[in-house]
Amino acid sequence: MAIEKRRDTAPAASGKVADFLAELEQRAPLTAERRGRLIFALDATMSRQPTWDMACGLQGEMFDEAASIGGLDIQLVYYRGIDECRASPWMADGTKLGALMARIACQGGRTQIARVLRHAEAQAGKGPVGALVFVGDALEEPIDALCAEAGPLALRGVPVFMFQEGRDPAVERGFREIARLTRGAWCRFDAGAAAELRALLRAVASYAAGGGTALAALAGTSPGARRLIAAMQDSQ
Repeated sequence: MAIEKRRDTAPAASGKVADFLAELEQRAPLTAERRGRLIFALDATMSRQPTWDMACGLQGEMFDEAASIGGLDIQLVYYRGIDECRASPWMADGTKLGALMARIACQGGRTQIARVLRHAEAQAGKGPVGALVFVGDALEEPIDALCAEAGPLALRGVPVFMFQEGRDPAVERGFREIARLTRGAWCRFDAGAAAELRALLRAVASYAAGGGTALAALAGTSPGARRLIAAMQDSQ
C-alpha cells in the first residue's frame, strides 16, 4: 500500500504533514462549547461476529483517548439481517456502549452502507459530527450509488474513515472512493488484528474530539495515528 511506503522522518515529508494537519484543523474548527461527536458504524452480518467481538473490547479506548482532549460522544450504528439498520442514542460512557454492543448478535444479510451514509448525513444536519467510522469486509451495493450518498457528507465536511478487514479488491475500490469523496481515509486491517484496529480507532477518536492538532500530538507516540494521517493524505 502507498501508505506503508511513506517516510515520516524525511524533512520534506514532515513539512507536508505539518501543512496537511494545519489544513485539517481549518475544516471544522472546534469550540469550547461543544464536545466531539463520532459515529461508529459496523457491519453486523454473520461473517462479522469475530470482529464485532473485537470491537466490543476496543470501543472503550476511543472514549479514553478522547477524555484527555475534551471528551467525545459516540453513536453506534449497525446493520444486519434482511433490512435491519439501527442507531443508538449518543453516548458519553464507554461502559454503556460496551454493554449495548454485547447484547447484539450478528445475523446473516447483505450490506446496507447506503443507509449508514444517509443516517450520518441526517445526524450532521442536526449538529456537528466530527467523523464517521465504518468497519466492514464487504460491499454489495453499486459503488456509484454509494458515492451519491457520500456526496452530502462531503458537503457538510464530515470525513468518512473506511476500515476494511480482508483484501477483496472490489471492496477496497469502493471504500477508497467513499473516503476520497469525503476527505477521510481508507485503511486495511487483518482478521483478528486487535492491535491494528485499536490504534486506528484511537486515532480517529482523537481527531473527532480535538481535530488536527490532537491527531498530530498523538502521532508523536502512536504509529496508528501516523498511519491515519498518511492515509488521509493518500486519499486527497
